[in-house]
Amino acid sequence: MPGEPTSLISDLRREILRARQRVYEVGQATPLDEIRLSEEGIDLFVKREDLSTIHAYKWRGAYNRMAQLTAEELQRGVVTASAGNHAQGVALAAKHLGTQATIYMPLSTPKMKQQAVRQHGESNVTICLVGDTYDAASEAAHACAKTENKTYIHAYDDLAVMAGQGTLAEEIVLAGKPAFDVALLQVGGGGMAAATATWLKMHQPDIKIIGVEGVDQASMAAAIKAGKPVTLEKVDVFCDGTAVRTVGNLTYQVCAEVIDEWVTVTNDEVSAAIQFLWEKLRTIPEPSGAMGVAALLKDTSRFSGMRVLTVLCGSNMDFELLASIARRSAIGAATRRYLRIQIPETSGSMYKLLDFLPVGVNIADFQYGKTDANQASPVIGFDVSVEQFSLLSDALHQHQYSFTEVTSETDVEFRLIHYESKLIKFPYFMELEFHERPGALAEFLRAVSPHTNLCYFNYVYSGERVGRALLGFEFDNETYRNKFEGVLHSAKQSFRDYEKVSEATMKRILG
Repeated sequence: MPGEPTSLISDLRREILRARQRVYEVGQATPLDEIRLSEEGIDLFVKREDLSTIHAYKWRGAYNRMAQLTAEELQRGVVTASAGNHAQGVALAAKHLGTQATIYMPLSTPKMKQQAVRQHGESNVTICLVGDTYDAASEAAHACAKTENKTYIHAYDDLAVMAGQGTLAEEIVLAGKPAFDVALLQVGGGGMAAATATWLKMHQPDIKIIGVEGVDQASMAAAIKAGKPVTLEKVDVFCDGTAVRTVGNLTYQVCAEVIDEWVTVTNDEVSAAIQFLWEKLRTIPEPSGAMGVAALLKDTSRFSGMRVLTVLCGSNMDFELLASIARRSAIGAATRRYLRIQIPETSGSMYKLLDFLPVGVNIADFQYGKTDANQASPVIGFDVSVEQFSLLSDALHQHQYSFTEVTSETDVEFRLIHYESKLIKFPYFMELEFHERPGALAEFLRAVSPHTNLCYFNYVYSGERVGRALLGFEFDNETYRNKFEGVLHSAKQSFRDYEKVSEATMKRILG
């Protein structure tokens, strides 16, 4: 940060110094973990705010702001709008300071987050569910503050709130690590990034600060470009902790001065970062918490030989989101590729396709339903490296298979398996359980292919030691179908277990 700091920067520095006298009344310093990426020569340092009092950094700013309220203001109470971590911070502070907090949340706020707020605030918190969006909840909260004369506690655009968040940066400095080359800081409203960058640059003037935003959330970069805060028409909410349509006036001014560069990351790249942090630290951050790491993994060659700092800013995530993250992570790491492959609609064709696949090519997803009497078009998701995908493509061309990549297709993402029930003759559906190892499905299909034609295939890798698939077979007549149980018995060495789907369930599947 060349030259003399502006008045706002000087005020923020001073407030961070004062904040450390308050925030540790309700929380403790968090660790700074180190991850070595040997091949890239990168030393990655992760500030573990997920291990804090509310599993996110927001308690720092909320408490620092509320601890400065007068006795009269505490008696009147406070109000805020939040669907996540800030609400928990306000609730924690309200209980500790003995004030009443009214927290407005959108109607769509998950019950888990509502319960977390009540857990931290207990009888000192009242939750009001209003509207479908954060903006609607915020409008109601501001109206409440005005009509009931309560103090509004902003989530980021307040100097005391920003200063509280800045205490995490002071802990980083006090950790005594050698100077960092670059810090990758996620940006939503901008409070944490502004304060952290300010403090780091004061102590390590040569550090480069990179602001990280979601591709469809880049409200701060838009403000920097426009020269003032602007309102995005809409924001993506996968990284809900940074889903801010309009950044703050104060945070904009500070970020414009202390952040050197802006990058964006996709939801798939964030998911890959979540998997990386699970594998390295055995922690599962919320999507916003992994954005800094996502920016690193997006282009590790750029940071080769550097000491890189990130902030894992929280881990308050809905459990149901894990399934989506697991699928997205492989795509974000560029290891999951989906191909739609053309094969003849004849017995044995699927087995022949699976049997020739190159060694090391793992199938993670298989989607197929019969839609044509002569041509089949299964969609297969492969977990492959760049080199393996090249080998796979060459092998498909060599065996004269036509294929197209459909990784980003909507029906593939949502696993909409198309089929034409009128084309399926004398169907037999079963749930197959097999040992999760390369070649297991091909072995099963080799055993049954001479006796039947595959008309439906629904399988996705779950991470278990066994795989489970819903398979549909068709036969020329009912006699052959009735004999299929015997075929399965003779092929039992190729699978672990199976269960025939009931007639009622089969009718529902086929419509």
